[in-house]
Amino acid sequence: GSSIKVITYATALSDGFTAASILDDSPITYQIPGSTPYSPENYDGKFHGRVPLRIAFANSFNVPAVKTLQKVGIPAMVDMAKRMGITTWQDPDQYGLSLTPGAAEVRMTDMAAVYGTVANLGKRVDLDPILKVENYDSSIAYKKQAELPDLVLDPGVAYIISNILADNNARSLEFGANSPLNIPNHTVSVKTGTTDSKRDNWTIGFTPQSLVAVWVGNNDNHPMSQNLASGITGAAPIWNKIMTLLLGNTSNAPEIMPEDVVTKKCQGGNEYFIKGTENTLDCYFIATPSATITPAGH
Repeated sequence: GSSIKVITYATALSDGFTAASILDDSPITYQIPGSTPYSPENYDGKFHGRVPLRIAFANSFNVPAVKTLQKVGIPAMVDMAKRMGITTWQDPDQYGLSLTPGAAEVRMTDMAAVYGTVANLGKRVDLDPILKVENYDSSIAYKKQAELPDLVLDPGVAYIISNILADNNARSLEFGANSPLNIPNHTVSVKTGTTDSKRDNWTIGFTPQSLVAVWVGNNDNHPMSQNLASGITGAAPIWNKIMTLLLGNTSNAPEIMPEDVVTKKCQGGNEYFIKGTENTLDCYFIATPSATITPAGH
């Protein structure tokens, strides 16, 4: 589902887009040779007009994400996915624009690596659950070595993504101000995902110290109850309880802003930019009215 959009927007922010770039959430149909036309729809059944990338990403709007992928290109997103930790995607020609709402399958462990790359400000660390193996005589058969992470994503891009996913105000349009995605007094970045017919429900979130990935679904892949599972009623409450337990009484520890990031007043507040991109757009913004469409999954 939409949890994969972290890769879409990592690709876009690495290719000249900014958190303040205006995206067009309006109807569009893509004519695909040999296939039925593709008309992406949003989870809430509405269009939201011209919105900043921050708002589109935080609220998980599908249509702006698809249009963004069309601009940056599927090969670029697939390449970014492989660099960040996805192992199940191969030939970019196998995928279409529905890749960004979650049309290609992924492993939960890979998604943890992807979000861990963002949490580590661009450094990928592959998962290794074995710390040490001892023989019967206490000799060590295997010991996990200190890993030198690979820098696969610009630290500034990772910081901006983390900041967007921790922005409770930005996502309140869809999720409300008091959703399970918000943990009071702590800066926590988090993203949900729901596949078609509510077969899968994801919540993945992190601080610089901890990452929690939660999946909810049925083992035989049949759809969950339409009344019981949604973007914030399936995996999100479980994620919230685990992350709250991990945070405990610790003090808030947000990401440290990298040197290649600058702040600028934009669209009514401070926005973060990769140095050199802060003057690429007019920061004055007027929202346009929304329109209603037929609801669909994301």
